[in-house]
Amino acid sequence: MKKILFAASECVPFIKTGGLADVCGALPKTFDHKDWDVRVVIPNYSCIPEKYRSQFEYVTHFYMACGSYIPSKYVGVLQYKLDGVTYYFIDNQEYFNCFVPYGDMRYDIEKFTFFDKAVLSMLPLIGFRPDIIHCHDWQAGLIPVYLKNEFQADSFFWGIRSIMTIHNLKFQGRWKLPAVMDITGLPEQIFASDKLESYGEANYLKGGVVYADAVTTVSPTYAYEITTPEGGEGLEGLMYACRDKLFGILNGLDYTEYDPQKDVYLTNHYNEVNYKEGKALNKTRLQKNVSLPVDGDVFLIGMVSRMTDQKGFDLIAYIMDELLSTERVQFVVAGTGEARYQDMLSYFAGKYPDKMKVHIGYSEELAHQIYASCDAFLMPSLFEPCGLSQLMSLRYGTVPIVRETGGLKDTVIPYNEYTKEGTGFSFANYNAHEMLATIRYALSVFYQHKNDWDILIKHGMSQDFSWNASVAEYEKLYDSLMTKFTW
Repeated sequence: MKKILFAASECVPFIKTGGLADVCGALPKTFDHKDWDVRVVIPNYSCIPEKYRSQFEYVTHFYMACGSYIPSKYVGVLQYKLDGVTYYFIDNQEYFNCFVPYGDMRYDIEKFTFFDKAVLSMLPLIGFRPDIIHCHDWQAGLIPVYLKNEFQADSFFWGIRSIMTIHNLKFQGRWKLPAVMDITGLPEQIFASDKLESYGEANYLKGGVVYADAVTTVSPTYAYEITTPEGGEGLEGLMYACRDKLFGILNGLDYTEYDPQKDVYLTNHYNEVNYKEGKALNKTRLQKNVSLPVDGDVFLIGMVSRMTDQKGFDLIAYIMDELLSTERVQFVVAGTGEARYQDMLSYFAGKYPDKMKVHIGYSEELAHQIYASCDAFLMPSLFEPCGLSQLMSLRYGTVPIVRETGGLKDTVIPYNEYTKEGTGFSFANYNAHEMLATIRYALSVFYQHKNDWDILIKHGMSQDFSWNASVAEYEKLYDSLMTKFTW
């Protein structure tokens, strides 16, 4: 039996702020449990729903110190089993009694230092020695550092491998060097420019990348982009130097949760055969629900997104007036984000009430209805490590319009009007009018080449972006690490 431990700051169904939680919730349960014992450890946040917390079982507890900032403190270990996966929860009221998992950066630095060392410290006590510890994002970045340094004094840890997965390089866990030295208790030589130091600060993600045996990120194109000045977020030199141990493995989508044949948020279910009727009925219902004129023939574009620069809302602000004033379209947008973009979208919704509706806030029900009801889904991201919304739209027969970056480039095949190949539309440069031209091209196909549009829908719905393909890639990587060295 091969043993893997996922270490992360969040995981569905317990706690979620982003795609990281989806990965840590979906990937472990996809492995074949006859060959793989994949377990997960996260903090025991007080904001985890009580329906789960009330079922957590006590495993053990101990006391642990880090540097001078963290004297001997209580560490509880709880567990819960779900869908064949064992989940561990690191318990400490001082650090994890919170309404949200992240907040003040200085405090987050300390509490995730505590978490990372506690993860390693608990292993001999719970009787689980993983072959590989799979660490996710900067919050777990010190685990490879501690593993290769302080914990090598204990033979229990000899030969345990570590993998560092970068879900978004923009977030690195940076803080002042002297404070981090005191918090971690790590020796001074570790805070050198070839290890944890970066631009005068301590950098947790950099430490994880340097000390991990392998580094992965969430799509092949993003793995390349982070080695370049444009995508490297200041760490492109390190990522390029580590390219021999850097792998891009595309995230998957939970096909049980996102299934147009069974989706609990849809009144009208459908599949690749009867999608025309199903999508038409859902489109009518969505138009009624958001108070748009009911028109089955109009081109309906959807977006479900954080409203930020990263997601391309500056491009949208630039062309929205031109698009809505000149084209026969409707637009439905749901999400939250920066006030300037919320205000911008609300302004256009007020100016064009028969063409645009905006929901500020997040509604899982509305999100699923947008994926199932719209004709096209717009994702003009500045950068997108993987992206899940385009996978959801493909699954639901909604044609994606995307910028060619990261996982968007890896998953959306541009429409070819001559060969009839493709699953969506894409544009290369981060340029508002290039985006507008691509939307207009999609419009022309929708209105003038209905057969081609149907082919696009069928091609998209036939794609397999479930976790099965991703699991095969991870298994290959895990096996290579476990057999690479002889101890």
